[in-house]
Amino acid sequence: MSKVTVVGAGNVGATAANVMAIREVADEVVMIDIKEGVSEGKAMDMMQTANLLDMNTRISGVTNNYEATANSDVVVITSGIPRKPGMTREELIGVNAGIVKQVTESVLKHSPNAVIVCVSNPMDTMTYLIHKVSGLPKNRIIGMGGALDSSRFKYYLSKALGANPNEVEGFVIGGHGDTTMIPMRRFATLRGIPCETLLDKETMDKVVADTMVGGATLTKLLGTSAWYAPGAATAEVVEAVIHDQDTIIPCSALLDGEYGEKDLCIGVPCVLGKGGIKKIIELDLTAEEKELFAKSAAAVHKTNEALPC
Repeated sequence: MSKVTVVGAGNVGATAANVMAIREVADEVVMIDIKEGVSEGKAMDMMQTANLLDMNTRISGVTNNYEATANSDVVVITSGIPRKPGMTREELIGVNAGIVKQVTESVLKHSPNAVIVCVSNPMDTMTYLIHKVSGLPKNRIIGMGGALDSSRFKYYLSKALGANPNEVEGFVIGGHGDTTMIPMRRFATLRGIPCETLLDKETMDKVVADTMVGGATLTKLLGTSAWYAPGAATAEVVEAVIHDQDTIIPCSALLDGEYGEKDLCIGVPCVLGKGGIKKIIELDLTAEEKELFAKSAAAVHKTNEALPC
């Protein structure tokens, strides 16, 4: 019996739980929230679709009862305040650090062997914080951001190409921030054909720029952080771990010499499967890409310095 806990039943957490249930990623999904009735109500609503969707996953919701999360294989942490228009992910650090620290300690008390997937922003820094407060092996802590950023990159590529999004491949590395992410244009393809041969430089530049502000664009439109794509990206990461898929997904991982960095969580291509991160794939970057990655890493290091612990 596989079990996933989602901490935080807001838009992102609830969407992640719903996608995991529909895709039957795990046998059981538990949502936990601090607000009375929210996780319970959303879980009930989802379960009332079980017959309609031929869904076998059991979903439950609880309020501040971490005992119900015991023996989870994966714990997803979405807790924290969302972005508002004009707010950077980095500006969330003061409030969200305290929340993430408390949640990490609570879930590990009941699920000491769980893989933790961090969604809370600023995501790279919150992933780093979980490493510091948990003492877990580095393979068992995953930051979701690269999966989401890569999905947005593929969306903008498919629009520019007029192509089926399912036939487009592309990924993003670097920090999960509007100025720190690095869409890897050199590796983007349409059914194996390099996108740089199909799009002119101006169009490709716009795809990269739109990807980098993809989250801010939605925040401006919605008045809060997006949730459908973040929830689905989270579910993709969890599925790779629970089903031991050995899937390559860009995610925030703790580096120990890879890409010339240490003591830093930042987005890089990773092989995900049972136990979390099985391998970090170190790309042979060009001089320009190395420079962009170094700048991104420096920005994430600076954000980490603002952590209260």
